[in-house]
Amino acid sequence: MPRPATATEETGGAIAPHLRRLLEFVEPARDDVCLDVARGHGPMPAALGPRVRHMTAVDAMPASGTPVLSGSSSSSGAFARMSTVEFGTGPVRITDGDSPPASTTREDRIPHPLGPDRTTVKADAAALPYRDNAFSLVTARFSLYNLGDPDHVLRELLRVCRPGGRVVIADLVRGNLAGPERDRIQRLRDPDHPGTPSIARLTEMITSAGGSIRRLDVFTVERPVEPWLTGSCDDATADRIRTALIDEVDGGRRTGAKPRIISGELWFTQSWAHVAAEPIP
Repeated sequence: MPRPATATEETGGAIAPHLRRLLEFVEPARDDVCLDVARGHGPMPAALGPRVRHMTAVDAMPASGTPVLSGSSSSSGAFARMSTVEFGTGPVRITDGDSPPASTTREDRIPHPLGPDRTTVKADAAALPYRDNAFSLVTARFSLYNLGDPDHVLRELLRVCRPGGRVVIADLVRGNLAGPERDRIQRLRDPDHPGTPSIARLTEMITSAGGSIRRLDVFTVERPVEPWLTGSCDDATADRIRTALIDEVDGGRRTGAKPRIISGELWFTQSWAHVAAEPIP
């Protein structure tokens, strides 16, 4: 298996294949004015910044009282905050689609500094502090369901995107014919998980919010279980997840995660989608 590479190395410009796949899908242009909306500091601003005219990164904080879906809960019962960058931690293997098979990549927990033409602000993703049509490119990577009500967030992302621009959403999906067992492990990790949307549901949400789907890229990845569990649930829950996955490897009940052992480590699969849309005037 190839040695995992860091997602973004500021000095050398090396970008991990799974992030490069997204960048190629986004098709950033030198005259783009770009907005990335995430929770925490994900890799997109640093990766897009050198490729666009201006980069703005929103570290999104939902309005007070808005439930935010995450991997753990606070003692008061309110949902705890999970940053976008946590999603990417650990190796990722692209196993199908147009990319070379079984390429292994890693996103490490490294800072992603912004340059002089890149700005970071804190804002509510469902009430962005920007005028209509302010950006030519708007991105949200693995954060849509952590930003507040996804329907409201999508409408806001489309509102600030100018006609002829594009909104690019990267997120987890399930196949249109896949059953609810795909969410079993997600709900063990996070009992409040809303369920992974089908491809059809995600695209329907975007069109209902006022977007026109232009392109779609759906592919399968494999990830090791341990980095995914780190910091996201308590030890007892992590043990239940490991047991469920190992039982499936041994022929037991399906979890929908299609686990297998790779070089002595327990890995599982996810389906990822990149969707490009533009606002309908």
